[in-house]
Amino acid sequence: MPATRAARRLIPALAATLAFASPVFATDLSQMTDAERTAFGQEVRAYLLQNPEVLVEVMNELQDRQQKAEAANDQQLVQNHSGEIFNDPNSWVGGNPDGDITVVEFTDYRCGYCRKAYDEVSELVKSDGNIRFVVKEFPILGEASVTSARFAIAVRLTAGDAAYEKAHDALITLRGDPTPENLGKLADQLGLDRDAILAKMGSDEVTAIITANHALGDALQISGTPTFVVDSTMLRGYVPLDGIRQIVAQQRKG
Repeated sequence: MPATRAARRLIPALAATLAFASPVFATDLSQMTDAERTAFGQEVRAYLLQNPEVLVEVMNELQDRQQKAEAANDQQLVQNHSGEIFNDPNSWVGGNPDGDITVVEFTDYRCGYCRKAYDEVSELVKSDGNIRFVVKEFPILGEASVTSARFAIAVRLTAGDAAYEKAHDALITLRGDPTPENLGKLADQLGLDRDAILAKMGSDEVTAIITANHALGDALQISGTPTFVVDSTMLRGYVPLDGIRQIVAQQRKG
């Protein structure tokens, strides 16, 4: 938090503390005269110089309150858009379709942290065995990201869920650029109809799915990838395997 912003947020808390602590200033602060304000400012400064640890305590409290408020806001957002998040027919579902916990990932194939999370999320889903895993194509890092997402969606629409899973795995580890030539080769390697898929990529149906995912992301205030929704909890950014396992365990406890 920038220093000036932190100071603005600290002053009211300190003012209230000092007002109640000192009979000299036990009054409505908004009704102070200029002289009283000057004296009060000197009192605040002296207090902080004598008790600098108060700054740390107040900052920690402010940070804790902010985190709790953000978590509550995220829970409300998830509740408001639960149908689109968890039951969108245009999003691929893997893992255990009947799992007791649903993990949704908003992903971008060109995102370094999505690639870093890929192996760990795969391990989580595999080792747990009771997680329903949903992938949201959420390209936000430029044209290459959009092209990759279009290819993956076109594969699913053309060849089904099993083919999509293979395409998803290949795209998240793809080293080269997603050029038509490279994507055509990838389609061949996966045993798919390259011409049908490349033609489908530019369709209105594919565009509508990406547009809907972006609209959902805006509604959820998502600005980066990966973003996860684990039942009622939203995780904004990369989370190590042990961390996401803990979140899953907490969600199971209710």
